[in-house]
Amino acid sequence: MADPQSYRPKDIPDSPGVYRFFNEKDVVIYVGKAISLKSRLNSYFQNNLAEKTRKMVNAAVRVDWTLVNTEVEALQLEFSWIKEENPHFNVQFKDDKSYPFLAVSIKDEFPRIYITRSQKQKGVKHIGPFAHAWALRSTYEVLLKLFPVRSCTESNFLRAQKSNRQCLLGDIGKCAAPCVGWVTPEEHLEIAKNLIKFLDSNPESVTEKLTNEMLDAAAAEQFEKAAKLRDQLQALTKAQESTDAALSEEITADFIAMHEDITHAAFSIFIVRHGRITGSRSWVVDLQEVPEGDSVMDAALPKIYHDFEVPREILINQPITSEAGVIEWLSQKHGSLVEVKVPQRGEKFELLQTVKRNANQALIQFLSKRANDAGVSGRALEEIATALDLAELPLRIECFDISNIQGTSVVASMVVFEDGQSKKSEYRRFSIDDEAGFDDTRAMHHVITR
Repeated sequence: MADPQSYRPKDIPDSPGVYRFFNEKDVVIYVGKAISLKSRLNSYFQNNLAEKTRKMVNAAVRVDWTLVNTEVEALQLEFSWIKEENPHFNVQFKDDKSYPFLAVSIKDEFPRIYITRSQKQKGVKHIGPFAHAWALRSTYEVLLKLFPVRSCTESNFLRAQKSNRQCLLGDIGKCAAPCVGWVTPEEHLEIAKNLIKFLDSNPESVTEKLTNEMLDAAAAEQFEKAAKLRDQLQALTKAQESTDAALSEEITADFIAMHEDITHAAFSIFIVRHGRITGSRSWVVDLQEVPEGDSVMDAALPKIYHDFEVPREILINQPITSEAGVIEWLSQKHGSLVEVKVPQRGEKFELLQTVKRNANQALIQFLSKRANDAGVSGRALEEIATALDLAELPLRIECFDISNIQGTSVVASMVVFEDGQSKKSEYRRFSIDDEAGFDDTRAMHHVITR
């Protein structure tokens, strides 16, 4: 470990900026931001540092910084560097689940509804995430009855157009069959917009619009169309009755709660739109290497809203320290002022307590799974130690392999296991100079002695 005084910087500017600590391998191990770089960086070189902060400072060999104009710019740059560098001592979310979303390709001439686990696709409206895939699939089937948007792939759609024959979904009323001209592109787009409106806003407005369309169709003696709209209204009413929550319709906000333990913290989010919970998700954060002065909630919000749409109101159970900068960054993403509040009583406070209980459960499940994995890994390490007659358990295992193409283009790879678990952040690939005439043995010696 380096003596922090050996790399303590001088002439630090008293300006906003983002700083990075590097280790002896020139790898970024910590990224932070400050309104005053001079004040913040000097605080790392005092004698009375907390344990985790001292560990980080001692692991570093140098520090650099980048000046910015505002706290918001600092927040944006800090988040970009954390995402790019994945520093060891920064707050990192752990989530072994891939959550499903309901997606509508609103950019297409004939929008398509489908279930996906990917995010951030241009021209695609994502609703969710949903905690349970089975529940989403059940909802998906009901939605196709209410709003018969096409759900087929592009190849099946083109095949139906060429053959002028709709698929089974059209025959059973789960698709408006735009492929064979049952509806015009404009009518199909309107169905897709009604679907999004139903999922993303107040369903009462959709009910009113369908009622007016039904009455207009009946007045124009388009009785078949009026009958279809009537059936949709009846199904819509039943769907609303079955999904009514005991929340006020005025509530449209994201509820984020953190449950903190000694070594870990867990976050849960409930996405509430017009009194209905439309999505949820949980994450776990390892706190063992996070410096004591860092606000976990401050770090969590930019990470969460990198993947989620920013709502008008965000309710959290712990205050944020850099409130002005975070709120300004969120407001820029949303396009208007975003409110971040910590409710103290009432309906929103009670719901936030429910979200916190979910965070607690997520942490319990994560730690339980890790304990089970550790037990299995421990037995495996004991077997390896016995088989190889090792004096101690092999807590770190590095595996190397050499590959070449008929003696040329020699490359090597390394995979790492710690405590019996793969540590993918330390996997490496090596290029080896062909001109030196390496065979596999010399190449292996070259790699492991680098």
